[in-house]
Amino acid sequence: MISVEAARDKILGYVDILDSIESPILDCAGQVLAEDVYSDINVPPLDNSAMDGYAVMAADTSGASSDTPRVLRVTGTVAAGAIAAEAVTPGSAMRIMTGAPLPAGADSVVPFEDTDEQQRGDIKEIGILCQVATGKNVRRAGEDITRSSLVLRRGTVLRPSEIGILASLGRSRVKVVRRPKVAILATGDELVDIGEPLPSGKIYNSNAYSVAALVARYGGIPVLLGIALDNEESLVARLRRATDCDLLITTGGVSKGDYDMVKDVLAKEGEVVFWQVRMKPGKPLAFGRVNGIPLLGLPGNPVSSMITFELFARSAILKMMGKTNLDKPSVEAIMEGPVVNTDGRQVYARAVVEKRDGQYYARLTGPQGSGILTSMSLANGLVIVPEDRASIEEGESARVLMLDWDETV
Repeated sequence: MISVEAARDKILGYVDILDSIESPILDCAGQVLAEDVYSDINVPPLDNSAMDGYAVMAADTSGASSDTPRVLRVTGTVAAGAIAAEAVTPGSAMRIMTGAPLPAGADSVVPFEDTDEQQRGDIKEIGILCQVATGKNVRRAGEDITRSSLVLRRGTVLRPSEIGILASLGRSRVKVVRRPKVAILATGDELVDIGEPLPSGKIYNSNAYSVAALVARYGGIPVLLGIALDNEESLVARLRRATDCDLLITTGGVSKGDYDMVKDVLAKEGEVVFWQVRMKPGKPLAFGRVNGIPLLGLPGNPVSSMITFELFARSAILKMMGKTNLDKPSVEAIMEGPVVNTDGRQVYARAVVEKRDGQYYARLTGPQGSGILTSMSLANGLVIVPEDRASIEEGESARVLMLDWDETV
């Protein structure tokens, strides 16, 4: 057996950042930019109003107050997206909407609430009730983005804000590191796919769907290969369907049973790098290559399958996507009960983490058997007991991997 850290390093050593593709910007959330993005335009393109109000010359508002309004003649209205047909001149004002380009001659905007508009009927004149400085309530051309500037750097992870920036530049497509295609194959004569009748002695194939959901959550494209029976011919035939994928994930078939075939097929069809890790749950974990594609053989127990995915497959997928922070978010939490390590492996215990008075606290979800999938549903964290510790006692601090936190970039 090798350590969790050594296993992760070996897996990451076998995967590389994928090539880039050009995609519609709405398909790119969470992906990594594969090009520098420069602006061809100013954003905003023209000086414009930050308020609904009146475009004026600031000098015309000198000394204005509710007691001594400055009355200006109103020469028109400028709507957002329109260009004023005439300029603002001394003694005049123009009604203007938020986002509308500032008329020539105007240098500031007085909001509606600082005028006497509500007391007037036909708006031919307006009383200005406050003094404004030059540039007040005006958004300058290029205030956000200037023409020819570098706006987004290669390697940036595209969040909704970056998607919005691309749209503000008029970009409908952008080059990004492509998403990895991850083939998922469940193994076992006992498995039946969902939607089918469940014969006596069989179980539904839950692992493929929890793993596929994790692949999608972390940005990959899951490709379900179905169920392979517990024989070499069936397993090899299914694996050969994944020739265009970037990563193969199997569930089951990696322990020491007579029908656990994955590591044997790896040895015959490709390369075995390791197949046991000092962790609990998840000791029977195989990794290697088959047909030139990295293959990660997860355990068959549903909790073991999900936890080993979080620790190993997640990092590989993020690296292939060009992400740089591959670590799971974690906190230090005070245990509200003991966690025991019985056999010198690194333990990952399902827990509920809460923050109270600025401090995190963690308690186990209940029974920790690797077949109890509901323990993963109840958990928002994994408490780590290092392999060299026999336990973490109530009141002691533990490192906890946070399952539900947004991923860092």
